[in-house]
Amino acid sequence: MTRPRSFAGRGRFYQFAVALIFSTGLAAGASQTKAAEGIFDEMRFGAMASIGNGDNHESGVFPSFTIFFDPFATDSATGIVEKILRPRVHAGASIATSSSGVNEVYGGLSWNADLTERFFVELGLGAIVHDGDLNDDGTSGPKLGCRLLFREYAAAGYRFDDHWNLSATVEHASNADLCNGPNDGLTRAGLMLGYKF
Repeated sequence: MTRPRSFAGRGRFYQFAVALIFSTGLAAGASQTKAAEGIFDEMRFGAMASIGNGDNHESGVFPSFTIFFDPFATDSATGIVEKILRPRVHAGASIATSSSGVNEVYGGLSWNADLTERFFVELGLGAIVHDGDLNDDGTSGPKLGCRLLFREYAAAGYRFDDHWNLSATVEHASNADLCNGPNDGLTRAGLMLGYKF
């Protein structure tokens, strides 16, 4: 039997995720002057879908929002070593729209590489906190073993101009078999529209 998983019934996790999205959205929109001073570097919003198989598949779409910070002045880095040592910091959330989906709040470090003036690739590493099932309770959906998971992602994107970009993203989260329990993991892909300040 599948237990109901509605937005209203999720409690503190939802309140935290909604507060994070709302506050970063307000703060980002409040002042482009502050963004130019280095508080926010970029915002991305879009939708992801599960590409997991069988019982690991999550149905529905996952509206996602990510904010990037640039405390290490990544754009001014020269040379490969400097670029590696000066990543951007990201934080975001992804909200499930179905009962088998998993909500998550995530953060970590990101590295960009320009292939041309318009095309870029990006890699990121970090962690997520989620509200999914930890152990096999007979329901469908991934069984994740523990609340805190490792997260990595890769993206390929196109810049329309100095501000707007679109990226195709694939992300994976799992516990790397460090928890006492299953490690089905979460694997998703989608499109993100970005605005760089």
